[in-house]
Amino acid sequence: MYSLRPIQQKDNMAIAHIIREVSKEFGLAPESGFAVADPVLDNLYDVYRQANAQYWVIVDDNDQVFGGGGLSPLKGDDRILEIQKMYFLPELRGFGFAKHILENAFDFAKTNGFQSCYLETTKDLWQAVKLYEKLGFQHLTQPKGNTGHSHACEIWMLKDLK
Repeated sequence: MYSLRPIQQKDNMAIAHIIREVSKEFGLAPESGFAVADPVLDNLYDVYRQANAQYWVIVDDNDQVFGGGGLSPLKGDDRILEIQKMYFLPELRGFGFAKHILENAFDFAKTNGFQSCYLETTKDLWQAVKLYEKLGFQHLTQPKGNTGHSHACEIWMLKDLK
């Protein structure tokens, strides 16, 4: 059985490893500018302890991490929260955990007074794009903010929470 909980410091190594492995699986190379190259990858617990940020991990009954995702203020436009670092091991996919994390993210954003969520992704993650569209994200013609990934990610999406 799997469950969702906020990231803990002890999860840093496990979630960083998952992000690196899943990135490799989908060909998201660090040198191309994807999130796998972020210098904060090994310390996500501290990153998501900042104001208006949250990260959730999916764990099994033994508290082993199988994936996660979160959100934090968009660099360059702190009126918007950015969905970030949603990665899952293959055995976790297809059970609705991405949708569950996104619904938590929307609730978190609304509770904290935000009116929209933004994300950047790539066509290689087409299954995720389909989910984002189903949950009401709209495609944009150009990136928002200054994520540092806009050159690697050719898909930019925004969800209005009003």
